[in-house]
Amino acid sequence: MPLPDFLIAGAPKAGTTALHSALQQHPELYLSKIKEPKFFLTDGPPPGRGGPGDAATYQEHVWRRADYEALFADAPPGTLTGESTPFYLYDLAAQRRIHAAIPGVRLIVTLRDPVERAHSNWTHLWSAGLEPIGDLVRACEAEQRRIADGWGHFWHYVGLGRYGEQLEHLYGLFPREQVLIFRYRDIVDRPAATLDRICAFLGVRQGVLTEVPRENVTAHPAAGARHLMLSTLRRRLPSALAGPVEALLQRRGPARRPLSWEQRQQLIPYFADDIHLLQRVTGEDFSDWLRPRERSGGLVGVRPPGQRQARNGRRS
Repeated sequence: MPLPDFLIAGAPKAGTTALHSALQQHPELYLSKIKEPKFFLTDGPPPGRGGPGDAATYQEHVWRRADYEALFADAPPGTLTGESTPFYLYDLAAQRRIHAAIPGVRLIVTLRDPVERAHSNWTHLWSAGLEPIGDLVRACEAEQRRIADGWGHFWHYVGLGRYGEQLEHLYGLFPREQVLIFRYRDIVDRPAATLDRICAFLGVRQGVLTEVPRENVTAHPAAGARHLMLSTLRRRLPSALAGPVEALLQRRGPARRPLSWEQRQQLIPYFADDIHLLQRVTGEDFSDWLRPRERSGGLVGVRPPGQRQARNGRRS
């Protein structure tokens, strides 16, 4: 049975779930019902331990070849098949596995301002009661220790946003015409044009998809005794029982606040050299990621159907 024709390869917290859902609506495309099978992240069974919540995530891996191929068994004849695992771009070993198995695959990559991406990632885990550090800057400082302790990819707030290194490696394996890169804000601000660009890249009919489903907005529960109690309970519960606790954590929680310029200034040095590398690798300008934001960096959800698209030249 053939392996997929295309992969949405990254980055996490850059609209890959919404993009997967949108592309599922195209009659010439078939995307796996399991959105994030993670097949190429390991050569065999995933590790059994890691950071908080990692063991439950590892249980979701589709790591057996037959099970992975079965994800595409129901694809109608003539359709292109694909899946979305946003860690493939970050994991250089996964890149090599993909090249060895399907060297002709097409790769779709969404890049988001790495500071905003890290903030969204950290907020996701904080609001779920899994992140024990209540400050993104301090959580980034703990990253190397967490990696040494075997915490999974989703905890690598800095590493996941170093796209220059990742793309430099990817282009050493795949020709550039097999890789499509665009910005997260292209999905938010220009969904129809971005979807047409993806369809053209895949060689399927354009003008079919015009909207991207709205993504959920993560609440930002305040630190304090209540959050400490519930998050401690959450980390002790099996994944199947964690839902009600997460709901309590986010109940009446304020929306995520954008980072201040002072906070961005503390985090940009993690990415500055890589942003310069990214510009050399892609030939595109990403210097706006080194400056204060002109707009809120938080994920406010993709434009709902029927709402007019905002027109502005700001980039993200």
